[in-house]
Amino acid sequence: MKAHNQLSPIKHFKDDIPASVVVFLVAMPLCLGIALASGAPLFSGLISGIIGGIVVGALSGSALGVSGPAAGLAIIVLNAITDLGSFDIFLVAVILAGIIQLIMGFAKAGIIAYFFPSSVIHGMLAGIGIIIFLKQIPHAFGYDRDPEGDFGFQQLDGHNTFDELINMTNFISPGVLIISAISLAILIIWNTKLFQNFKFTKLVQGPLVAVVVGIILVKVFEGIPYLTIDKSHLVNVPIPESVSGFFSNFTLPNFTALSNPDVYITAIVIAVVASLETLLCVEASDKQDTLKRVTPTNRELKAQGIGNILAGLIGGLPVTQVIVRSSTNQQSGGKTKTSAIIHGFLLLISIIAIPNILNMIPLGVLAAILLVVGFKLAKPALFKRMYKEGWGQLIPFVVTIIGIVFTDLLMGIAMGVVVAVVIILRNNFKIPFKLLNENLEGVDKIRIELSEDVTFLNKASVLKTLDQIPNDSTVIIDASRTKFMHFDVLEIIENFEINAQSRNIGLTLIDLYKSKDNSPIQHFKLKTK
Repeated sequence: MKAHNQLSPIKHFKDDIPASVVVFLVAMPLCLGIALASGAPLFSGLISGIIGGIVVGALSGSALGVSGPAAGLAIIVLNAITDLGSFDIFLVAVILAGIIQLIMGFAKAGIIAYFFPSSVIHGMLAGIGIIIFLKQIPHAFGYDRDPEGDFGFQQLDGHNTFDELINMTNFISPGVLIISAISLAILIIWNTKLFQNFKFTKLVQGPLVAVVVGIILVKVFEGIPYLTIDKSHLVNVPIPESVSGFFSNFTLPNFTALSNPDVYITAIVIAVVASLETLLCVEASDKQDTLKRVTPTNRELKAQGIGNILAGLIGGLPVTQVIVRSSTNQQSGGKTKTSAIIHGFLLLISIIAIPNILNMIPLGVLAAILLVVGFKLAKPALFKRMYKEGWGQLIPFVVTIIGIVFTDLLMGIAMGVVVAVVIILRNNFKIPFKLLNENLEGVDKIRIELSEDVTFLNKASVLKTLDQIPNDSTVIIDASRTKFMHFDVLEIIENFEINAQSRNIGLTLIDLYKSKDNSPIQHFKLKTK
């Protein structure tokens, strides 16, 4: 994206370093769990986490987005490896998928991201938050039969999200439960206003303290009956016996499979699903950004494409931008993409230098960290806000959440979009605005006169126009003629108002909340009987 959308990595290094450590702690078990859920070698998940952090992070224009193996692709990968016959043949499909994504980026297919309604994106965040929270409860109690990274309603262990909560009561580990509770208490206390006033809390993140305390408690519990922590409740990073053993974990693709038509079908499926998940996460990450920076979606597709080509070449799983890690990055104070890159290096260094230490970390601590992440994504304030914004926002929001919780990410998104489109089509589509360049009192000004009706279908053109306005400009947005404005367009203008301050843009808003006859503009609230 343009330079005006980015902050200086050097100035914000002190923010990005602690955030990268927390993202690393969250990403590591997810990389391993998603690989396990995908039926792939455990090391393939770590490879993708490293590539997603270092390579995609460096090439991407996303300020907060973090890439790596995605839970949403686990079932597709599992079926593909089975159908194609081997993992090395599957890697060829990953390379081809990356090439397709590169082509999509150059073809400017990233504009698709701008056509997802705001209500659906917020529903996606809340739905994933609920899923994360529900899925981590069994791990916090010491029941780890279902691997980390399995976010589907129907689980790999034969249970579903809800009956797992009942089933776990038969397998509670007191030691893990104590560690999870103490870790959760540390994380909550660390986020209180009292602790936030101390300087050391900004340098040392709560999750890192929880991990250290968790490792100590594992050692303390070793000699206490009923509290001893079994190895199955600890992180399980593959430990190479030698340098050659380390490199033996990399798998090379079998290019003889290029003659197999099924490889190309698999590649198309991976490219489409991975691109959709990435674009959805880009939209969600941008909405969480307090500076309201806009990620260049075409550049993101190119970065993901290069990442997947490299992943396929050295034995990694498909890479996408992932909302769990991206949200953790934002919540931990990350400011630039440096945090994503550093988290990739931390993954690489740790599996080479300190795998034994990593394998001392209890999964209960990581469950506590993700419980906090999940709660923040689905906090009650978000539900109250969507309710206040009217039924037109609330209904797609709720439908998306229900779809994600009871099916999967893409199905939930599809359900939400269908409902949102049905509501939106009730309004007529008209030209959204008139763009004028005028000189008032010797000053050149850009004047945007909004039309009588501005719908969600105008979202992409409004966003693109505002994003292309040069720094140091003087802008007038005139809504004096507007009778109806969809909430997504209003949100874009409000975000631009925030972003304009850092870009030295003088902005004047005329009647944004009142129409010509001095009555409130309708911001798309569904009529009810």
